[in-house]
Amino acid sequence: LGSDRRGRLTAMVHEMDAETSSYEKFEEAIMLAGQMFYSTPNVSQEYRKVPLDVNTPLWMRGPGFSNASFAIESAMDELANRLGVDPIELRLRNEPAEDESNGLPWSTRRLRECYSVGAREFGWDRRNPKPRSTRDGDWLIGLGMAAAVYDPGRFPAQARVRLDADGTAVAEAATIDMGPGTYTSQTQVAADALGLTMRNVTFRLGDSLYPPTPPHGGSMTMTVVGSAVLDGCNKVRGQAIKLAVEDEESPLYGVKAEDVVVRNGRLHVQDNPTRGETYQRLLTRNKLTHLEADGAYAGAPEPARHSYFSYGAVFTEVGVDATLGLVRVRRMLGVYDVGRVVSPKLADSQALGGMVGGIGQALLEHTVTDHRDGRIVNASLADYLVPVNADIRDLKAIYLEGEDPDADPLGVKGIGEIVQVGVAAAIANAVYNATGRRIRELPITAEALI
Repeated sequence: LGSDRRGRLTAMVHEMDAETSSYEKFEEAIMLAGQMFYSTPNVSQEYRKVPLDVNTPLWMRGPGFSNASFAIESAMDELANRLGVDPIELRLRNEPAEDESNGLPWSTRRLRECYSVGAREFGWDRRNPKPRSTRDGDWLIGLGMAAAVYDPGRFPAQARVRLDADGTAVAEAATIDMGPGTYTSQTQVAADALGLTMRNVTFRLGDSLYPPTPPHGGSMTMTVVGSAVLDGCNKVRGQAIKLAVEDEESPLYGVKAEDVVVRNGRLHVQDNPTRGETYQRLLTRNKLTHLEADGAYAGAPEPARHSYFSYGAVFTEVGVDATLGLVRVRRMLGVYDVGRVVSPKLADSQALGGMVGGIGQALLEHTVTDHRDGRIVNASLADYLVPVNADIRDLKAIYLEGEDPDADPLGVKGIGEIVQVGVAAAIANAVYNATGRRIRELPITAEALI
């Protein structure tokens, strides 16, 4: 990185050397990540891939961005120390007004707010910028932070929604749930759109007979499947309202459709809740077993009108044993701009899990290859170290309130991957603040600090 004396970036050179197998091409969005963090008038990027007789690499959570953020955010922290500027202030001075790679406006970019909320909640003002200046007995204490950016996917998806005459509903989509709570979140979307309780909605997934969806990844399931489910529910609700206002036997006959709302399975006039009827009564009277509609999400608009990313700021406190060089993460806070959060509980599961993954990336995880034959030496969980409960202490996530109206019909942005981006860099920056040692290679080991 190059900057003027005030800390305004003047140039960035970003180079990446990476291996792939001799039989398969593997690439990550390293260079895209490098373009999204800061305003830089002069940028040089080079991504060099080397085919070797090894296994094809695979992604870590936050593909490309979790790797790139370690390099970029470590360099920003080092520049802040060279200039004598607070790391947050340096980042604020280099916030871009637009996406400088294509000139598009941001859909939303609330990184400034992530910094301010995080600094206040974490107690950043208590940080002593001088390395090795804070101790707790035999432990050197350091505070560090890093920005996080991620590019969530937005691909076409479909869903099918059916409202039955008994007042229950079923939504179907060929997605899966491998842990983030897809069953729950999509049930919430459908229940809210149809005006039903969650116990009266069933979401079905995991079958190729259901409408197609993209793969479960890329931080996009809530966005694309949720938008398709929402579209199908809106169509079914619209059918029910149209049926009611055109039915001479309905209490809603003659009412404008836009004046009808649905709550707890009952259609009624918005400003007169006593005038209305239930889904059950409406469908039964009209001898209908169900109403059904297909929902769809078309994917990202083309040409793009906005540049669309999730954002965050990660703050961490580490302790480093002054004698043994052992690193322990004492507490961590992530503040995220991810649009509307449909389920805070599920979002917390994603965020805290991402932080745990970032701790593993920073301090433990390392694939060891025997360079004589290209085989992986530590190919089991007995030798490939990952964090366990005993390694994890105080983790917390905060989500900025609001939605991204330009992102998708739900106003959500992906949270599944952004939560690991920046974690390793924040830990490395905290280790520098604790020890004065700048570590440029992961994982950070005791040997590197002694």
